[in-house]
Amino acid sequence: MAFPHAPTRSRSITPVHNQLEHIWPQIQAELRHAVTDSTYHLWLAPLQPRALDGDTLLIGAPEEIRTWVADRFSRVLQSAAATVLGPSTTVLVVPIDCDPLLDVPARAGVPHGSGVPTALPRGAERRSDESFNPKYTFDQFVIGDGNRLAHAAALAVAELPGQAYNPLFVYGPPGLGKTHLLHAIANYVHTYGDGLAVRYTTIEAFTNRFLRALHSKDGSVDDFKRRYRDTDILLIDDVQFLESKATTEEEFFHTFNALYETGSQLVVTCDRMPRDMAALAERLRERFESGLVTDIRPPDLATRMTILRKRVQHDGVKLATPDALEPIAERITTNIRALQGALIRVVAFHSLTGRPIDRALVTHVLDGLYPGATKPRKRTLVEIQEATCEQLGVSPEALRSPDRSARVAWARQVAMYLARELTDETLPAIGRAFGGRNHTTVMHACRRASEKIAADAEAYELVRGLTARLQGAEADRPS
Repeated sequence: MAFPHAPTRSRSITPVHNQLEHIWPQIQAELRHAVTDSTYHLWLAPLQPRALDGDTLLIGAPEEIRTWVADRFSRVLQSAAATVLGPSTTVLVVPIDCDPLLDVPARAGVPHGSGVPTALPRGAERRSDESFNPKYTFDQFVIGDGNRLAHAAALAVAELPGQAYNPLFVYGPPGLGKTHLLHAIANYVHTYGDGLAVRYTTIEAFTNRFLRALHSKDGSVDDFKRRYRDTDILLIDDVQFLESKATTEEEFFHTFNALYETGSQLVVTCDRMPRDMAALAERLRERFESGLVTDIRPPDLATRMTILRKRVQHDGVKLATPDALEPIAERITTNIRALQGALIRVVAFHSLTGRPIDRALVTHVLDGLYPGATKPRKRTLVEIQEATCEQLGVSPEALRSPDRSARVAWARQVAMYLARELTDETLPAIGRAFGGRNHTTVMHACRRASEKIAADAEAYELVRGLTARLQGAEADRPS
């Protein structure tokens, strides 16, 4: 439930760059004294001050730990802030990249000094169109078959804005790294762009600013236009929320045209392809499709493991056994945020109980997060061959034969790729099941299949459908 808005009143919000830059180190010192070093570095060091609204201190936390920090460290934060700022201080834990002037509603009915730190409800979360998350860089982005083209395109745009791909339209389900790429572009340009102006915003923030300007009588519309048109690179997140907003859509269309005509770079993210946004004006869909349209797909097992290992290394987490992360990567297959969230829960459980982070602990935590979820049964090579042959209209004998015709070769590559993903068989064992081929042939086939899946939507849908069919096949088998 969102905070109710109070009647119009004057708001006095002190941005972080004023007195908080002097106050925050004192609060950090109090936090260091209150918790162990490991707890501080893992959970409290990433926090940043956002604003001081009267007696209310807004502390920003990264999305993946925000709820945990608000729930588990509320008293510590409250005590530290009260020691430095006074006993009437209240702490709010907000998204680390929120815009205090836009995103913090007046809190009618929330008494100052109540000592109840609160996280903003999910419906109130918005990102600032001025700040970039310093953790979201190209170096921290884990590249896999599902995001390779999107990453390469984003890097090309950052290096040659307005010249490489304009506009760049990146689409895919939530939680796969689209926002990471936008911030990576912004951070790269900020560091190496020789003074180029870059601005990041979400469609929601764009809409809020536009409506506020529209209803103002002090020339705010002109200020709004300058804000978004006097820039070299404009990064727009979640453009799907532009649908059914006719007035904002009209303004966005003119902003798009103004930037494009001056050679400024536009990068847009969305949860679907332009042609699938039926409620959006055709002229805007055509603009989106005029540049490069690329997708981000869920990471494969190897990429998921790399993401987890990189996060563990970055956070200095100690694993008791080398295979501790495998249950997370095996169970959580579609969302990077959920992947990292599960890791955070595991580390938190370890911190609270003192139990070592091994496979048993991880499995225990995951069983609590996903009750009833079980690891899919590994498929056999014969099952994979039969399903692939049935789908592509070739015989199992053809897969094992020397036939190199395009149709048979593609079916063989798909089957080998699925064999590597869905079984525990070694590459030599897979090769033997396909007519005695060697492991280098299997590696080559998997690489060719991965490349085609990344570049061809039809191939991607084929392999996705076969994977879902094979992973769900056990329920259809007689017991």
